[in-house]
Amino acid sequence: MNATILQPSYIPWRGYFDQIRRSDLFIFYDDVQYDTRGWRNRNQIKTAQGKQWITIPVHSKGVRDGVPIKNVRIDLSKPWPRKHFKALMFAYAKAPFFQLYQPWLESVYGRQDEFLADFTINLTVELAKMLGITETEFMRSSDIPGINGHKTDRLIQILQYVGAKHYISGPSARDYIEQDKFDEAGITLEFMQYNYPEYPQLYPPFDPFVTILDLLFMVGENALNFLDF
Repeated sequence: MNATILQPSYIPWRGYFDQIRRSDLFIFYDDVQYDTRGWRNRNQIKTAQGKQWITIPVHSKGVRDGVPIKNVRIDLSKPWPRKHFKALMFAYAKAPFFQLYQPWLESVYGRQDEFLADFTINLTVELAKMLGITETEFMRSSDIPGINGHKTDRLIQILQYVGAKHYISGPSARDYIEQDKFDEAGITLEFMQYNYPEYPQLYPPFDPFVTILDLLFMVGENALNFLDF
């Protein structure tokens, strides 16, 4: 069995979903420290004025003190769902498949999840199924008991617990992952390569790093064809 371990993110880009597609088991790494300047609560969309950030507001208490991702709470006092929906509608109203997904999108922003990870994980799983990724199983690292290692050791403990023999990692992990420990554990290691084909976008030039919604709104059910190279 092969597996991927990645932190939950807000409507990630297509490379994230390619890792899901290639995995038998995808583990949301939700019990590690929340990073305030990462992709946990924000992403970028393509607009006529260039890329625009959309950010889910979270309660700051504890966030800077090493709180795990799973414990970060959404600030429900702010009208961010309406703002995000309107931003997406303004940016993609002319996209070929936006109207197809609009009812679903409205339901997404009608939710009232207390915790950020609940919202982003459920949304990611839904998006994977909409892309046609149906064979991958999902779980959260916080549901695995007895994990107490750090860095590479922690990853290996998780992989051993689930019985994975092959680990699919992002390319940036080459700089810090300890491959010799994977060899000792009998787990093979693969680093992703991101070299995806271009697809039509509303606002040239082409940008491959925006949220997966850009791909869905532009090519609809053909989106899975653009997760390969």
